[in-house]
Amino acid sequence: MSFLGFFEQLGETPWSVALHESEIAYSIIESLHVWSMCLFFGMTCMFDLRLLGFIMRGVPVSEVIRRLQPFTAVGFVMMAVTGTLLFYAIPLRSYQNLFFRTKMCLMVLAGVNVLLFHSRVFPGVAKWDRDAVPPRAARLAGGLSLALWAGIIFSGRMIAYNWFDCDRQPQWAIINFLTSCVPDLS
Repeated sequence: MSFLGFFEQLGETPWSVALHESEIAYSIIESLHVWSMCLFFGMTCMFDLRLLGFIMRGVPVSEVIRRLQPFTAVGFVMMAVTGTLLFYAIPLRSYQNLFFRTKMCLMVLAGVNVLLFHSRVFPGVAKWDRDAVPPRAARLAGGLSLALWAGIIFSGRMIAYNWFDCDRQPQWAIINFLTSCVPDLS
């Protein structure tokens, strides 16, 4: 079975249909997704701006992360759960959405950035913890994080305005390829 077939079937399940057709559930989940994204992104911005040396220059980086991490984690978990539910409500349309695909690619890159920061840069924090401006690698991780999450938020917002729906044919061949659209040529 192809991805396309899988997401078509997933979208026809009773739970997916019920969630998509609910008068209030989808709106509540979408609102929770946005609120949790605000919490997560707000905490992430504060930490990244500290890594860049723009704010809280007198506060050790380890103290900033210690204070922000619980809120960041709650925001991320809520954002991931609600985002999964939003995807589950309209899996085929999401799968074929160019902005959704962009968002997912950017999220993978953001995850790699976090992994590299915590595995390679942060273990040496004792050497630069109190520096007003952290070393270049930490600043790079912070700047990249801000750029990636801004792109994720932009792409996520643009999902609702999908100019490239598969039922809007004819489209450029590259758009059909990138969105897995199979135009009906009959």
